[in-house]
Amino acid sequence: MSAAQRYDAIMVGGGFYGCIIALYLARRRGFSRILLLEQESELLARASFHNQARIHGGYHYPRSLTTALRSRINLPRFMSDWPQAVVQNLTMLYAVARQNSKVTARQYERFCREVGAPLSAAPGHLSGLFTPQLVEAVFLAEEHVFNAMALRKWASEELQSAGVTLRLGTRAHGLRRAPGGGMTLTLNGPPGAEVHAPYVFNCSYAGLNGLSGDFPRISTPLKHELTEMTLLEVPNVLRDVGITMMDGPFFSLMPFPARGLHTLSHVRYTPHHSWQDDATTDPYEALRHYDRHSRGSRMLRDASRYLPMLASARQQDSLFEIKTVLVKNEGDDGRPILFERHETAPGCYSILGGKIDNVYDVLEKLEHEHFDLRTSA
Repeated sequence: MSAAQRYDAIMVGGGFYGCIIALYLARRRGFSRILLLEQESELLARASFHNQARIHGGYHYPRSLTTALRSRINLPRFMSDWPQAVVQNLTMLYAVARQNSKVTARQYERFCREVGAPLSAAPGHLSGLFTPQLVEAVFLAEEHVFNAMALRKWASEELQSAGVTLRLGTRAHGLRRAPGGGMTLTLNGPPGAEVHAPYVFNCSYAGLNGLSGDFPRISTPLKHELTEMTLLEVPNVLRDVGITMMDGPFFSLMPFPARGLHTLSHVRYTPHHSWQDDATTDPYEALRHYDRHSRGSRMLRDASRYLPMLASARQQDSLFEIKTVLVKNEGDDGRPILFERHETAPGCYSILGGKIDNVYDVLEKLEHEHFDLRTSA
């Protein structure tokens, strides 16, 4: 124990959630010695970067009113807190398919009214981009995207300003309860490399159950998907346009400011492989060894049936990542946070968010937690 470096709190995972929680503890809860561990060489390098960069306005969730309403609440807060990362003045379209959609155009309009999401009929020069035989209606929505590179820059500067110790390229392997209280984490690197703290926050997303030793597996069942989003150079008329096709033959075309391209995600082709979380499969190892054969041409071919102009888009790259969701929300597409306080490992928390603006829901949970820093003296 004496060899382990001691901290007030240790964050496992340097994605957006891990960074925000570290800053919250430092600036709002009086933690002075915080260590943030990130296994990659940069912050916000995994799920925080490899996503469609959408700041949700509620439109995405007609089968989960709770998630839609939380998105409406969190959207203006996110825009106010990170204006330097928000890309506005985009044209955001939601289209409803005529066949195989789980909502009709009328039902979708009613849903948007119920959650307070502004919606209006798209003008003819935009609705005319779609195949009328396949698309019932096209709507203008008020949504935005974020630039993950700007968020990474902000997080790096703020963590340094707050005095948070950052270790990149460092992975926590095991956790054990210390006899005198608190927990000790075993790290990769030299044999015996250990750190100790009374509080550990596991924000490692797909790696939530990756700690060995005394770490209790989380009680909420998880599902992992090995996913691909293709990166496209789109025709000029679509350059500042985001498109979401609801809600069955689903695809989503979104500006991706971090690369100056568009991402294309498809409900059928984006998930390459999926499995329920278990103790035998490391999701990130599965991703590292995957052959990454692209399905981008199939995504483009199917999406072009609804939006013919996409046929002239050019695939530039693909983003492969692990997507982790709560099994209980597979049916309704809801994206609540996971927030578990582990009774058998006092002071240890596991936290998972399904979208970036959910971070406010985590902070609200933390406001109700009692932290006793005398135990770290």
